[in-house]
Formats: sequence, C-alpha cells, structure tokens
Amino acid sequence: MTDRPGSHNFGPQDVEILSRESPYQGFFRLDRLRLRHRLFAGGWSRELTRELFVRTEAAGVLPWDPVRDEVLLIEQFRAGALDYRDTPWCLEVIAGIADQPGESLEQMIRREAQEEAGLTLDALIPLPSYLVSPGGSNERMTLFFTVTDLSSAGGLHGSAAEGEDIRVLRVPLAEIPALMAAGRLDNAPCLIALQWLQLNHAALRQQYLP
Repeated sequence: MTDRPGSHNFGPQDVEILSRESPYQGFFRLDRLRLRHRLFAGGWSRELTRELFVRTEAAGVLPWDPVRDEVLLIEQFRAGALDYRDTPWCLEVIAGIADQPGESLEQMIRREAQEEAGLTLDALIPLPSYLVSPGGSNERMTLFFTVTDLSSAGGLHGSAAEGEDIRVLRVPLAEIPALMAAGRLDNAPCLIALQWLQLNHAALRQQYLP
C-alpha cells in the first residue's frame, strides 16, 4: 500500500528540544535550537543544531473591484530584493504583522489597509494560511480577499514613523498574467492571492456583478 501524507502520525511529542537560546533580539529574533526528532524508519535522529528566524504572525489582503475588474496592489522598497531583481521596489498585497496585543488578524489587516492604502475594507474572505519558509523561519502568513469599490483608490501612503513610502496601484486583472511572466509579482502572498482570484474569477463576477 502506498503511504499517505501524514500517515506516520508524528507530532510535537516526537521532537526533543535539548536547548534553545536567542543570540539576537531586535525587531525580529534569531533562536538557536539543539534538538533531535523521530525518524521515519524508527528510532531518533542524531543531535541537530537549527537556527530559526522568529517572526510575529502576519496577514495580507487582496482587494478586488468587480465592476472595474481591478485589484489593488502596493509598491514599496524591500531590502530583501536587492540581490535578486533589477529593482528592489516590489509589487505586493497590503500586509502587516500582528504586533498589537489583543488585536486579531482581521483587525490588524483593516488597520494596515488604512495605513498603506487609505482603504476601508468590507467583509473579509479568508484564503489559505501557510508557512512562509519552514526550513528556517516560524513565520505564518494568513491571506484574505475583499470585494470593494476601488474607484477612488490611489496615491502615496505609509507610516512616516516606520519609514514607509508606499504607492497604491489599481491594476486590471487582465494585466496580471503579463506581470507574472515578467517576474514582477515574485512574492508568495501576491502569487497565491492572485492565482486564487484567477481560478475563482468567473464565479466571483457572477456573484458580485449586478
């Protein structure tokens, strides 16, 4: 019989944390773990050292206007893109991290939509939640989708205190495949949210257009 995903029933109880320290603590945190874990063939692994980039849970949202068939994207400078692209200014969905005590992801993303795009969000439709890079980070991203009127969206936004300089763009959905092919949408939240919209586009237009 072919093994099925998850058929081993491993869980947190099958990992032994021998030590955990945090050699760096800034806006983010870096942890160093010594651990061992159970093996598929039985028994335990040797002692392993793993460095873990620790981030607060994050969320993003893709706004879509069904009448204009446009999505709202933002553009801003990203230091992490300096080594990989012809420009470090990236097209993204509105996003942020849950860094306010007691604030839900939905509340956080509504606040970020105001700060980053001057946009008041209507109902939020949850999209997939995923681990960004589990080989070296604990970051989890939750995506949302919202249907809204983008007729007045645009301009420059962002928190000056946080050094943000954000340009808001309304992009026709018909132009998204060309942007993907050109490598301009090379971040996971954009790709996942926009591909979800493309897959569900016909049903959404039937639901939301008069």
